Amino acid sequence: MAMDYLIRSVRADEWRRLKELRLAALADPLAGIAFNQTWETASALPDEEWQERARRSAVGREIVTFIGEDGGGCWGGMVTALVEGGGAGPAVDIVGVYVRPEHRGTGLARALFEAATAWAWGLAAPVVECVRLWVHEGNGRAAGLYRAVGFVASGRTMADPKDAAAREVEMVVWRAA
Repeated sequence: MAMDYLIRSVRADEWRRLKELRLAALADPLAGIAFNQTWETASALPDEEWQERARRSAVGREIVTFIGEDGGGCWGGMVTALVEGGGAGPAVDIVGVYVRPEHRGTGLARALFEAATAWAWGLAAPVVECVRLWVHEGNGRAAGLYRAVGFVASGRTMADPKDAAAREVEMVVWRAA
């Protein structure tokens, strides 16, 4: 089932909607392995924190949250992209990936990833060579999505910040030559 979505960045005045979507993501049954933040922690954040997140996304220089809005105005999902240094040089990290259950399988996730990678490749400074993300070893559905949109395992892993016995796998997509 394909749907049409308006893919765009969050505007500064949309902090309440951003907060609602993030809390919905953290209430998802897979949130425990998909996110490092808990619903309890996020729901306790002051409004000023959500206002700042929306403001920074609207500016779109270092971090941007893309949302997919359906024809009825519902935000079906989101992806956040942020510039990170370190490693082999500047990269864009993808975090906060979430698609509401009723919007899964519609092409929304692919469209959100396309927007995030287009933003990364379009940055004038810093010029990034890769877009990367980390996925929990037990989150096969997410890893499958990431492979489907062009990410490959880099070979790097790290301990899950919430459970040292579990691993997270880095996946990357490289800038086309």
